[in-house]
Amino acid sequence: MGTILKDMRHVPWHELRHAQGSASQVPGTLSRIAWGDSESAEDALSDLGRWIGAMAAFDATVATVPFLWELAAMETVKDRAGVLTLLGTILAHGHAHHPEWTRDAHRAVLAGRATAERLAADADPAVSAAAGDLLAACGEHICAACPPH
Repeated sequence: MGTILKDMRHVPWHELRHAQGSASQVPGTLSRIAWGDSESAEDALSDLGRWIGAMAAFDATVATVPFLWELAAMETVKDRAGVLTLLGTILAHGHAHHPEWTRDAHRAVLAGRATAERLAADADPAVSAAAGDLLAACGEHICAACPPH
């Protein structure tokens, strides 16, 4: 597995939930984003978006965000712009019945702001644009689950 995503093994994925149930398949999906070819990585990113970001934040969302930041920062990842876009989606959504998941997921996204700032100057125009959009969303972020900072 190398150094990227090495800490995934410390997360009790089978105990976490996402929009479609158990999060036990999240590590494999993150690995496909990290090392898959373009098509495999795109499919994996789409799956992950449906599970942890598109509709609501879950406890699996909170656990996944640090790994998404890791992937966004790795030049070898095929769709870093897509990863950054997913982080923005996570920041834009919450969970009505679990505001603590929302707050923790949003804090995890906001914690990567320095990475987004670095990526805003990336040589890949898609990455720099997605990072710029995410930075704007971070700067404008206000929601009921997140106390003012």
